[in-house]
Amino acid sequence: MEDPEVPTEHLHEHIHEAAHEHHDRWSMLVAISTAFMAAFAALSSLMAGHQSNEALITQIKASDQWSYYNAKGIKAEVADAVNKINFSKASADTSGGGATARKAKLKDDQKKIQEKAEELEKESEAHLGKDVILARAVTFFQIAISISAVSILSKKRPLWYISLVLFAAGVFQFIMGLL
Repeated sequence: MEDPEVPTEHLHEHIHEAAHEHHDRWSMLVAISTAFMAAFAALSSLMAGHQSNEALITQIKASDQWSYYNAKGIKAEVADAVNKINFSKASADTSGGGATARKAKLKDDQKKIQEKAEELEKESEAHLGKDVILARAVTFFQIAISISAVSILSKKRPLWYISLVLFAAGVFQFIMGLL
């Protein structure tokens, strides 16, 4: 899967230009906070992509386990069919116990394989859950960056405060995505 793009380069450059034009403390604070927002957005995007990839890889491993499970089941059924054919050909067959034991072992192997496949599926779901949370963090950061840019262009501090609140929400999501 592709990493989500964070289209903040243009806004980031514009904010720095505006901060240098006015050389006031507030503009510099907005520029610095926006730089932090962009850094967190990039990091969150990278982590979301990693979680998405891990979910995909783990799901493939689970699918492999289910294929192995099915192969063991087919082997057990073939062994059972061969045992029935051999038993019908020889009325006094004493080797039936060996085939029955082999089928029981194959069924036991199947149970272990099933447990592993289910464990891998749960792991994949956990990675997808983290991906969703981290993607939400990226969204909060992008919105915060946009509002921060609007605040410096319009010279409205309340908008910057809103961007800081959204940034905090993004940091919260980011931390939750790492846990």
